[in-house]
Amino acid sequence: MKEFKYVITDAEGIHARPATMLVKKAAGFKSDINIEAEGKKVNAKGVLGVMGLGAKKGAEITVTVDGEDEEIAASELETFLKENL
Repeated sequence: MKEFKYVITDAEGIHARPATMLVKKAAGFKSDINIEAEGKKVNAKGVLGVMGLGAKKGAEITVTVDGEDEEIAASELETFLKENL
């Protein structure tokens, strides 16, 4: 299992456009991917769950990746977050 933390820097937080992009990115991997913020934990492959986190600018999220492609998935998702959120 791989895990990393990320602090949201986008002024809008996790809103519709980046949430949709994140879900599409996560869906491309076989591993189970979860995002946790402020005590809520959701499947990163579901847009309603990701948006339901309500993560605002400055919020710290924890991403956990568990499965056969966890190394590459964690690396690519961390890069995605840095570039888009």
